[in-house]
Amino acid sequence: MRKLCPTDREDALDTVLEVPIPEEMYSGPVAGMRNWLKSQMFDKASEADSCAAHNPAASGPSRTIAARNAELHLLLKLGAPLIPSPVPHDRAFSRSIRDSIIQASTAKYIIHQYIAATGGQAALLSVESMYAVGKIHMSASEFHAGMEDEGMRPKGNNEYGAFVLWQKNPEVWYFDFIMAGCKLTHGSDGQVAWKQSSIERSHVTPGPPRPLRRSLQGLDPRATANLFSDAMCVGEKDINGDMCFILKLDTSPATLRARCTSSVNMIHHTIWGYFSQRTGLLIQLSDSHLLSMKSSRVCRGGNVENSIFWETSMESIIEDYRYINGINIAHAGHTTGTMLRYGEGSVNHKLRMIEEWVIDEADFNLWGLTSEYFIPPSDIRTNEEDA
Repeated sequence: MRKLCPTDREDALDTVLEVPIPEEMYSGPVAGMRNWLKSQMFDKASEADSCAAHNPAASGPSRTIAARNAELHLLLKLGAPLIPSPVPHDRAFSRSIRDSIIQASTAKYIIHQYIAATGGQAALLSVESMYAVGKIHMSASEFHAGMEDEGMRPKGNNEYGAFVLWQKNPEVWYFDFIMAGCKLTHGSDGQVAWKQSSIERSHVTPGPPRPLRRSLQGLDPRATANLFSDAMCVGEKDINGDMCFILKLDTSPATLRARCTSSVNMIHHTIWGYFSQRTGLLIQLSDSHLLSMKSSRVCRGGNVENSIFWETSMESIIEDYRYINGINIAHAGHTTGTMLRYGEGSVNHKLRMIEEWVIDEADFNLWGLTSEYFIPPSDIRTNEEDA
């Protein structure tokens, strides 16, 4: 991971990168930061947007870049999703395993074992902030027409990226993600979650503030325990030779309604945690959500409004647990994501994404990390005030 980048002047100091860059992102010698940016999609995407705006009928390289832009947009989205529900405040540490139905009591007992396996109640409750630096390797299949698996072949475009996660608590966090020269910034100040990127303008994420899914992939045991404090134990499953308990959590109807907009309707969002019976650790995290979007098409009788459905499923295998300051967190893993689009008046499409990640650095209880670090961008604050 490179943390410094040489500048154009020989007598100048190196540029400190906000997000360290994996060695794989450099295709050759780099004379300076600007040269590296020009070789990536960051500048090319802007050129493509400008060309498309002035010439909607553009073809050739501009259309190729536009298609590439759309692919990167999806990969960025799949690389930084949110967990379906807000995390209760330390409910897992205070609730008794008694006075509940058997499925809920069993789930609470499993969570108590998980708390012990990740460092114990005292260690987890001592965490006030954290950060993590990691690198990512992503690849995606072609958008495939039809629902069958034939033809789902990797495109051969392997993308390398890196991220930095800063977090005060599950609802207050800041996430920088760079891939193929595109940058995604995602954050939450505890009141509103927002997102902006080099290929998408800033916007607010609907619904109540929620944790970033990446922090619950083995990085934040305290939030993971609280998230599954209301889960049900629904069975067992063997994962790579490790027998695991399955905990299931459905998003409440009220939370789903809060995430709906005038054109998007959240139908369901469910998350499953697979906890090892041998070690007590979280081995796999899976979630699935379904939403419908209104679309209109022109027919002879006028505009016809249809619903297009998007179903996204993600499955993460979590590995390489190591202790940092008495807390046992995962340092590696891989995720498989599938996105389906179907509905009347829509061409069925399927996209599959594979991601591998490695945590390069992590630490807890950072001095000087105040709430000012998590303030939303100025354009989002302005829009909120106008509203």
